Amino acid sequence: MLRDKIARKTPGIVTYGMTPPKESHEPDKIAEIARKQAERLEGLGIDGLILYDVQEESDRIEADRPFPYLKTIDPTAYSETYLSGVDVPKIIYRCVGQDSEAQLARWLRADPDEDRFAVFVGASSSRQEVTLRLPDAYDMSRTLNPNLTFGGVVIPERHLKKNDEHLRIASKVRSGCGFFVSQATYNVEATKNFLSDYYYYCQEQELEMAPILINLAPCGSAKTLAFMKWLGISIPKWLENELNHSHDVLDKSVTLLHGIFEEIFDFGLEKGMPLGCSVESVSTRKVEIDASIQLVRDIQAMIRAKMPSALAR
Repeated sequence: MLRDKIARKTPGIVTYGMTPPKESHEPDKIAEIARKQAERLEGLGIDGLILYDVQEESDRIEADRPFPYLKTIDPTAYSETYLSGVDVPKIIYRCVGQDSEAQLARWLRADPDEDRFAVFVGASSSRQEVTLRLPDAYDMSRTLNPNLTFGGVVIPERHLKKNDEHLRIASKVRSGCGFFVSQATYNVEATKNFLSDYYYYCQEQELEMAPILINLAPCGSAKTLAFMKWLGISIPKWLENELNHSHDVLDKSVTLLHGIFEEIFDFGLEKGMPLGCSVESVSTRKVEIDASIQLVRDIQAMIRAKMPSALAR
C-alpha cells in the first residue's frame, strides 16, 4: 500500500517515526524497549514506520547538546532483529555521507525482491566530511535496486534564509526521490512559503509533486524545547512564549500542533498537493511518547474527515 500511495502521489499518508535504542543497552533491555514500541504501534493503522539514523551533529552547531549523544543501534539491524513482527513497511533513514560506495552497494542489494523504503540523508553541515554524495546515492539506488523507494528530507525553515528549498526538492524529485519528510514543524509561515514556491515552480516546469510528510513532534517540557531548538527546529517566539508560560506544556503543544497541521494540510488540499503527516517524539519520556501516539490518531481522524478516501484500507 505505501509504495502504491507514493507512486500515485496520494495525499494523506501517515507515518510514525522512532529512534532505535542506544547501542550500549544490554540485549534484554533492547528487546524490552522493542516490545513496548511494538505494543504502542499495534492497531495504529499507519502507512509506514520511520526508523532514524541518529548522528552526533556536533559540527553543525557550536552550542552544547542539551542531552549527551549516545550511539544508537543501526536502524536496519534494529528493524530486522527486533521489529520483524511489526507488520508495517519500515522506512530506514540512512546517512549516506559516511558510506563508501561498496558499503552502500551491499546495503542496496540486500533483499532485492522485497519492497523497501529509505530516506537518504546527506551531511549535517558543510563542515562535515563525506565519502559519498547524495546524488551518487540516488544514482546507485536506481541502478542497483529498483524495488527500493527512496526519499529525502525537506527543511522549510531553510527556505526563509536561502529561498531555494523548492529548487532543492525539485532537483531531488528529478533524481528519483519519491517522497519527502520534513523537519519537525512549528513554523507555519516557513512551511507555507516553501510549499507555495514549490507548487508554482512545479506548475511552471510541469513537474509532478512528490508526497511531503509534515513532521509533528510534541513538546512536553523546557528540556525538550531546548533540545528541539538545538536540533534546528524553527519555533516562532510567540509560540515559544505560549509553551513556556503554559501550565501544561505538553497539552499546549499538542493543541498547537493540531492547528498547525490543519492549516498546512488545508493549504495543500486547495492546491491538490500530496501532503501527509509523520509523527514522532524527540523525547524518551513515556508521557511524551504516549502523546505522540494519540497525536497520530488525531491526525488520522482529521485527514479522514477532510478526505474520507485518504485513509481507506
